[in-house]
Amino acid sequence: MQIARFAAVAAPLLMLAYGVIRLVGRMDGVYGPGLDWQAAHLANLAGLVLFVFLVLGIRRLLPRSVGRETVVAVTLVGAGASIVQFVVDIAWGLLAADKAGMRELSRQFRALPGVDLAFYQVGPQLLYVGVVVLTGMLAYRRLLPWWSVGLVLVSSLLPVATLDLLPVAAAGYLVALLPLRRRLGTQAQSLGR
Repeated sequence: MQIARFAAVAAPLLMLAYGVIRLVGRMDGVYGPGLDWQAAHLANLAGLVLFVFLVLGIRRLLPRSVGRETVVAVTLVGAGASIVQFVVDIAWGLLAADKAGMRELSRQFRALPGVDLAFYQVGPQLLYVGVVVLTGMLAYRRLLPWWSVGLVLVSSLLPVATLDLLPVAAAGYLVALLPLRRRLGTQAQSLGR
């Protein structure tokens, strides 16, 4: 599970890159479509894919239970919904000639039955709820310090206030999940024996 160990650091760093590129891209008043839009969204998409590997690594650290499987499943559904959202946003950025064109493509997609709820309103939030619960489960088993849970919770709520806080949220995830690297490394060594 070396990839899970890598993901504990790389996923938050890619989220940080997304937040910073997004902020810089918006400085000229024109964010999307364009290189800044694509770079930001590709960075976060890669981070979301790595979150899947991180969640699977966390799953192996926790004892088997219905609760573990339920939380992991909910978290992965949230990751999947977020991945779909970012793939679609990247596609609209490639297909549209301007911001108005992107908005229209997005409006048409979101008008499809269930799409807005599944991929924008509820689905992606499941990833963050799941990560908070998983860090709580790890802290309960003393595999993470309790302050990590609080930091993940606060970091998950910051972008709700404004997406401009994404870099701060990503830094919070990085600090909160850093102690997990050692646990995932120990797990990988014990599996290799």
